Amino acid sequence: MAQAYFITGTDTDAGKTSIAAGLLYAAKQQQRSTLAMKPIASGSEMTAEGLRNSDALALIAQSTVQLPYSEVNPYAFAPAIAPHIAAEEADVELSVSDLYRAAQVILQEQADFTLIEGAGGWRVPISATEFLSDLAIALQLPVVLVVGVKLGCINHALLSAQAILNDGLELAGWVANVVDPNCARLTENLATLRLHMPAPCLAEVPHLPIASAEYIAVYLQQACLYLINDTAK
Repeated sequence: MAQAYFITGTDTDAGKTSIAAGLLYAAKQQQRSTLAMKPIASGSEMTAEGLRNSDALALIAQSTVQLPYSEVNPYAFAPAIAPHIAAEEADVELSVSDLYRAAQVILQEQADFTLIEGAGGWRVPISATEFLSDLAIALQLPVVLVVGVKLGCINHALLSAQAILNDGLELAGWVANVVDPNCARLTENLATLRLHMPAPCLAEVPHLPIASAEYIAVYLQQACLYLINDTAK
């Protein structure tokens, strides 16, 4: 049975793409078909084929179902700034309805394991009236929250989790991704998160010198099984 999840983070640079790529790699190791989407991406580089975003390319590299880049990342912007500001500067109008239709193209492929990755944190504006979280609500996908473990992450994680639940969505689980190798009282912080987060911890990923999908997947095997086998629901 095909499983699909929306991946969000506690903040920019929480490691959403690294965790998503690791989960996709782990799913491939279990002989599952994989597909991912990055609806909106800022911080893209111009190439001969047009604007390309490194996060979107990382997801494509771990997808067994290969689609045109424009379907995986329909909105790519050059400056590494908030999506609604980047869109305004590029004279592009973003809307949940357009993103929803683009996401349906991905979901209709019915890959065994599909991930749709957000941008930044949960409540990221895409226009003056809509947020990227509205796309997750429209899609009604369960959410995986990537917690970038660093000083201040407990507050960010608890507020993000509460916002997801208040929006009526299922929080399938969260991944502790250690982004600060010098995070003080790491064990105590993780214990506090486990105590207060209203969803299971799917995995703890240490700070890795090589943050490739292959290395990260080592820590995500059980999380991947949990999600693929629908245990989260």
